[in-house]
Amino acid sequence: MLKGKTAVVTGAAKGIGKAAALAFAKEGCNIVLNYHSSVSEETIQEIESCNVACLPVQGDVSDFNFAASIVKQAKKEFGSLDILVNNAGITRDMLLMRMSEEEFDSVINTNLKGCFNMVRHASSIMLKQRSGSIINMASVVGVMGNAGQANYAASKAGIIGLTKSAAKELAQRGVTCNAIAPGFVETDMTAVLTEEQKEAMLAAIPLKRYGKAEDIADVAVFLAKQTYITGQVIHVDGGMVM
Repeated sequence: MLKGKTAVVTGAAKGIGKAAALAFAKEGCNIVLNYHSSVSEETIQEIESCNVACLPVQGDVSDFNFAASIVKQAKKEFGSLDILVNNAGITRDMLLMRMSEEEFDSVINTNLKGCFNMVRHASSIMLKQRSGSIINMASVVGVMGNAGQANYAASKAGIIGLTKSAAKELAQRGVTCNAIAPGFVETDMTAVLTEEQKEAMLAAIPLKRYGKAEDIADVAVFLAKQTYITGQVIHVDGGMVM
C-alpha cells in the first residue's frame, strides 16, 4: 500500500526515528531523513538497501523556515509528501523548582513548536493532494505527567492537543493526523536514566518489559496505511496507561 510514497521522518538519526525510517523504507517508501547533528552512513545505506531513495536533510525543526525547506525538498525530489512522522525531540530533565527558563524553552521549542512547524508546512501539500498521513510522537508522560519532566510532559501533552486539532481541520480533505504515545522504550534518550529510575519504570509496566523502537515504528506504519483512523492517541506502553 505504501510502495512509491514519500515519508518524511524528523529526528531520524537513531532510536525511534531511525526505526520508523527503516520500517517505511521496507514498505517501499522513499525517505526524507531529517537529523540535527549527525547521521551515520550505515543508516543511510541500510535504508537504501531496501531499494528506495534516501534524502538526508540536516537541521533544526524548531526553525519555522527550515521546516518549510524540508517539505519543499521532499516535494521537489519525489513529487509528493505522503507521510510525515514528527519524532524530533529532546529532554532537559530537572525538578520544576530548579528548572531554568532555557531548559523549559528548549524542550518546548524542539518538541512542540518543531511538531507544529512540520505539520503547518506539510499539511499545505497534503491538502492539495487530498491525501496524507501525519503521525506525531507524543508520550505516556504527556498523559500522566512525571516528576522532573514538567517541560517534556508539557511538550508531549501539547502534541496530543495539536494532533486532535489538526485532525479536525484536515479531515475534510482526506488527511489523517494521529499520535503515538510510547512508554518506556530502550533508546539513547532513556539510557541516561539511573538504575533506580529504570527499575521503578519496569515495576509500572504490566507486561514487565521495556519496549523497543521497532514496536513504535510498526504502529507508525499501521497508521500510515489507515484512511479511517484520525485524531487518535495510540498508547504503545506495555500497559502503563490503561
